[in-house]
Amino acid sequence: MTMTWEESGWEGLAPRAGRCRLPGWDCTVGLVAGEGSALLIDAGSSLREGARLRTEARRLLGGARVTHLALTHPHFDHVFGAAAFAGVEVFGAVGLDGVLTHDREELRADAVRNGLDPGEAAEAADILVPPRHHVSGEWTLDLGGGLQVLLANVGPGHTAHDLAVLVPGSPEVVFCGDLVEESGEPQAGPDAVPSHWPAALDRLLDLGGEGALYVPGHGAVVDAAFVRAQRGTLARRFGVS
Repeated sequence: MTMTWEESGWEGLAPRAGRCRLPGWDCTVGLVAGEGSALLIDAGSSLREGARLRTEARRLLGGARVTHLALTHPHFDHVFGAAAFAGVEVFGAVGLDGVLTHDREELRADAVRNGLDPGEAAEAADILVPPRHHVSGEWTLDLGGGLQVLLANVGPGHTAHDLAVLVPGSPEVVFCGDLVEESGEPQAGPDAVPSHWPAALDRLLDLGGEGALYVPGHGAVVDAAFVRAQRGTLARRFGVS
């Protein structure tokens, strides 16, 4: 990396991991820089936003490009920018490709309902990029320079296809997608699986442990105590243990 996270306007989480919070829906996008490879976690809500992220990532990476993209779940604010990253290796939880292929109209309509410009929503939906690599359990991704990132299918919960990303180090960093939210109450839409959501948070806690930084899909970085408290809140809300 040729510039610091702070110089770029991103939030540094570890020497080789950072994130930005996008305007509009306060959606988190993560970047993990290896040696010769780089992983982006989620891609923003539109092609315009994805192009902005591509430019910022290249500047952070000293002219290198993003080589891998992990999509944490199939909601427009996390996936509609993916087509801006042509040629990258795209990862998602098993079944995510089916949603992005067959439910494009619903994703477009949901984006418009939530305030995305109809033209931008239609453009992004038309060229949605489904994952090539389908994570059913855990997948170790070697980014070079001794950095191995773990992709884990921890759902269902917030959706039927929730993927988390563990970046090892001191501290360890866990990108949670919308399984964890800090800036508001976790959203349980029609595609949520409430009966399994607390168990998904248990898996997140097992992945990261007590000392990890947990990066929610929306909001400030939290600790294990916050995730555990949110797990309890969701269990009570949905009447599950």
